[in-house]
Amino acid sequence: MASAEASSNLSKKVQVQRYKPVDYLKENYLNVQKGLWSWLTTLDHKRIGILYLISLTVAFLIGGVMALGIRMELWTPAQTFIEADTYNQLFTLHGSIMIFLFLVPSVPAVLGNFILPIQLGAKDVAFPRLNLMSWYLYMAGAAISIYSILAGGIDTGWTFYTPYSSSTGGAVTAMTFGVFIIGFSSILTGVNFITTIHKMRAPGLSWDKLPLFCWGLYATSIIQILATPVLAITILLVGMERILGIGIFDPALGGDPILYQHFFWFYSHPAVYIMIVPGFGIVSEIISTFSRKTIFGYWAIALSSLAIAFIGFLVWGHHMFVSGQASLASMVFSFLTFLVGIPTGIKMFNWLSTMYKGSIKLDTPLLYILGFFFLFTVGGLTGIALATIAIDVHLHDTYYVVAHFHFVMVGGMVMAFMGGLHYWWPKMFGVMYNQKLAKLACFLIFVGFNVTFLPQFVMGSQGMPRRYFNYIDQFQSFHQISTVGSFILGIGFILAIGYFIHSIYYGKKTVANPWGSRATEWQIPSPAPPHNFDYTPVMIHGPYDYHKPMADFQLGLVQSGNGHDAEHSGEIDKKVEADN
Repeated sequence: MASAEASSNLSKKVQVQRYKPVDYLKENYLNVQKGLWSWLTTLDHKRIGILYLISLTVAFLIGGVMALGIRMELWTPAQTFIEADTYNQLFTLHGSIMIFLFLVPSVPAVLGNFILPIQLGAKDVAFPRLNLMSWYLYMAGAAISIYSILAGGIDTGWTFYTPYSSSTGGAVTAMTFGVFIIGFSSILTGVNFITTIHKMRAPGLSWDKLPLFCWGLYATSIIQILATPVLAITILLVGMERILGIGIFDPALGGDPILYQHFFWFYSHPAVYIMIVPGFGIVSEIISTFSRKTIFGYWAIALSSLAIAFIGFLVWGHHMFVSGQASLASMVFSFLTFLVGIPTGIKMFNWLSTMYKGSIKLDTPLLYILGFFFLFTVGGLTGIALATIAIDVHLHDTYYVVAHFHFVMVGGMVMAFMGGLHYWWPKMFGVMYNQKLAKLACFLIFVGFNVTFLPQFVMGSQGMPRRYFNYIDQFQSFHQISTVGSFILGIGFILAIGYFIHSIYYGKKTVANPWGSRATEWQIPSPAPPHNFDYTPVMIHGPYDYHKPMADFQLGLVQSGNGHDAEHSGEIDKKVEADN
């Protein structure tokens, strides 16, 4: 009956009562089933999110150790402790692991899997088995990638540019096949999220009440579904060229290497937004919660996510200003790249406006977001410089590009991810981490990151090429400062992983809603129940309506004998639109 009304977009009045959550739930999704097998075969979106969290943390640590190895090698202008070929393999694997195994899947796979269905008031995602299959595909792709490291490594750079990648030795074919498999994981996650958002929203949760984190995941899922197949086909063609000798990208075989660059960047630039747009959603959630204010410009933030997703498909050519493409094409791509700054600027303006005159509480999640503001702004502004053709020609393939990329990806996406992890950790595990250590780790990460990458802007503008094993003496001091910063950064991340693990075993049990948020995920016990809700939640307000009483956010359809206290019952004097 409910679905029939939903499809006709009718409104109705429903009987609701308050379901006030208990603070700590003894029987929860973590312990309702025991044993390794129960985890490996779970269909619970929350457990799958935890599986992703463990997997991605391992990938992040491997990629991080490789980054430290790169920085140590660059301590001196000549060889420091590894061979040049080993160095080439290190930066290639660092880039490939960080991008394909950590940055692209991190927010959707971990936080999206865990939080999205709860924010929608659903018991799970639309296709739980497909969700588990996505994780297994990710693990299969990761295993193949590790095999490629052991089977000779790769030295092509994470972009796999042809004709070098189609003719060099090593395990390029295995690595690209691993990326191909991981791509399917990304596509299936996108399909699952879009279907879940369209079909499984709770009564009353209309599009204008949808949490902005869900909007971010929605825009991301569109990019995943439309762009990822292009990458899959491209690297499949690279594999065919290597194995069968078919001339597609290699000029010696009659192919065109520029065609590869078009295919690759058609995916890889939108992929930047796969990484960063869900991070924008996290920022919106945290800003509103820790400012105790209704989000400023809800629709502007929501639609700007879709605008970024759309424009992101039109700017791939700005990676190819020096490839020999037509001057007119470069001018068009340059102009379109400037346009990306508009929806991004809209978000920044609205976030800062939300904080204005808010009751700001400087807890750890918000500290990460404040760090995000500074770092992502630097990344964005330096991106405008690179979108300017004349400047880009000078800075192309220098450390300036390396610094810009890391400011956007680590300064933007990773800071948002860390903020989200600290924000939702009490809901995931029912415990609170050490706040003092968390703030110290945030400080170390912020300082370490800037010490690492700010000198690289200077080096790049002075002509230091990226990926070089040797360099001239004048850049040594910059490289050494950068190396010191990378170790400060590494200590910050190790500290964070340490107190997170410590909190699981020895952390203080938390309450259901430690941040006082109005969002739906905080209106259920901590850790989350096995099926999220023992009732059907009803939304009568948006998740950022802090001027409304908390009781209004804990409503569900009236049902007797369910074991909850009916502290607030009766027919509400509002229409609850069942338009989902």
